[in-house]
Amino acid sequence: MADHVLDRPIWAALSTGQSGLAVGGPNALRFPADISPLSALRDDSEDSLRDLAALVGPGETVILARDRPSPVPPGLVEDSRGDLTQMIATHLVTAEATDDILPLGDADAPEMLELATMTKPGPFLARTHTLGDFIGMRKGGRLVAMAGERMHPAGYCEVSGVCTHPDCRGHGYAGLLTRIVATRILERGETPFLHAYAANETAIRLYEKLGFSRRRVLTLQALRRP
Repeated sequence: MADHVLDRPIWAALSTGQSGLAVGGPNALRFPADISPLSALRDDSEDSLRDLAALVGPGETVILARDRPSPVPPGLVEDSRGDLTQMIATHLVTAEATDDILPLGDADAPEMLELATMTKPGPFLARTHTLGDFIGMRKGGRLVAMAGERMHPAGYCEVSGVCTHPDCRGHGYAGLLTRIVATRILERGETPFLHAYAANETAIRLYEKLGFSRRRVLTLQALRRP
């Protein structure tokens, strides 16, 4: 049976919907270093492993997420490995934006990076926000919650960057923003999906309440060139 496109979501994104951003060649691909550390292998061949290693600069870390662990490419070391729960919208509780939901863009980028660095929803760099549409909420002029889009394989779009400032949790902001982003993806005729650290059952249960179902567990690996 052929692999599902979401079994290797990074490869699928960089070889289809976001191929214009792809750095690399036929064996290994990555997003630009200031956008995301997400990277992918075509397969586990020596050529693919060598080509991925060539895309990683000194002291740089790249991240793989796929259906099985990858061999460590020559010259790189594995910093961490864990499980990532992949979820897909099957019965989404849709939502529309209200007046307090704001589009986020380049002018908001420093605050977005600050919020993501504080809350750690996943790798978020200076230009991660350029991967798709982001929305957020401000309280007292301060950005307190956001959500947006990241990987975009053909026919699918990932909800990502979901986070809330610690001072403003418990008000349902993350759930509402997730629903709005996912609703807009559905309205484009695409299927929303997302990822959560497998150990974060609190987040996973929230996403289940919003209408996402667990699809499978992926292996998340961080690889670094010393």
